[in-house]
Amino acid sequence: MVTMDLPLVVGVDGSDSSLEAVDWAVDEAARHGLPLRLVYGSLWERYEGGRPSFRSDRPAEVLMAEHITASCTQRARLRNPEVKVSSEVLPDDAVAALLHAGREAFALVTGSRGRSEIAGMLLGSVSLTVAARAGCPVVVMRGGERNRQGSFGRVVVGVGDSTQGSTAVRFAFHEAVARGCGLDAVRAWRRPAPEHPERTPVADDSDRTHEERASAFLTDALGEQTRSHPEVDVHRHVVEGPAHKVLLDASADADLMVVGALRRHGHFGLQLGRTAHALLHHSACPVAVVPQRA
Repeated sequence: MVTMDLPLVVGVDGSDSSLEAVDWAVDEAARHGLPLRLVYGSLWERYEGGRPSFRSDRPAEVLMAEHITASCTQRARLRNPEVKVSSEVLPDDAVAALLHAGREAFALVTGSRGRSEIAGMLLGSVSLTVAARAGCPVVVMRGGERNRQGSFGRVVVGVGDSTQGSTAVRFAFHEAVARGCGLDAVRAWRRPAPEHPERTPVADDSDRTHEERASAFLTDALGEQTRSHPEVDVHRHVVEGPAHKVLLDASADADLMVVGALRRHGHFGLQLGRTAHALLHHSACPVAVVPQRA
């Protein structure tokens, strides 16, 4: 991945979730030797209530933006003084600002919810939209503190039908190298629906055939990166079941979950598969959605 001159970009809005994103992004930038860029979309405040009042001739929105970026910059520098940190207020809404910044970024990092999101929501609209539309990898903060801090020494990559030799696999290996940890590659497979649903399905030779095919597919998908990174301890897992459920289970003791998202040229709207969508809402660890062009 020839992206080492590009910054790691993190969206900030002053919410607890965005502060978690800043902390994670500082550690990630240090691992990869990247500069860190904090981005605030100046139009966010127009759609949020509860703005504090300031005694100043300048608009409260401007003061809010300056306060948030300054405090987040200070937080990042205190966490790791060696990471080069810059901040910028972009004159656009949150989604547009982050998508614009992502055009020249190693990756985008967002919290799971902004300050205006309804309490209890699984995922904020900004994070979901950015993950579904960005042209660079997007990491959304999810999970507990141990997962975010990298306590398990385990990166997981879901290998789907469109992931063979993909950017998602390369990104996952790159992360494992930077972290000096193991990589779990997971391929889910499904037992064909029984001809007679009332009968209890039993394992047979066809099951073994499907499992063997899944295993061979996984080996092929990892082949190039395994050869390029012999220092990475790779564990292959071929598991029967729906991909989103298999990967949600795997996220419980993972530091990072990596999945691909196919981007089709000329298609608009949110481009996320069912698996990525489920992980963004329910994963027990941070999720990296890596776009791949069809």
